[in-house]
Amino acid sequence: MSLTEARFHDLVDSTQQALEDIFDDSGLDVDLENSAGVLTVKFENGTQLIFSRQEPLRQLWLAARTGGFHFDYDEEENRWAHDTTEELLSEMLARLTKEQSGADLDFDEI
Repeated sequence: MSLTEARFHDLVDSTQQALEDIFDDSGLDVDLENSAGVLTVKFENGTQLIFSRQEPLRQLWLAARTGGFHFDYDEEENRWAHDTTEELLSEMLARLTKEQSGADLDFDEI
């Protein structure tokens, strides 16, 4: 069953807010910008994570230094999972944040 448009936007909004909270509370020197539904996390070293919504596909897209990744929401498990590898968004974010900033952050709440 696919997500309704309203449910999809609610999920992306709450995920982006949780991400902002995690980065705000991390003590990392990051710049956060949320504009037109796109959340950009800029690390001190100039690298970025960019989260955007792909409404027609009901996907959350993540752009990082290592590439672009697409996530589907699993309603049964209440989590975002990569559309081909099934890696959880929380796991990938922990890995990418470590690679791009050197920091160990916990994204389990998203």
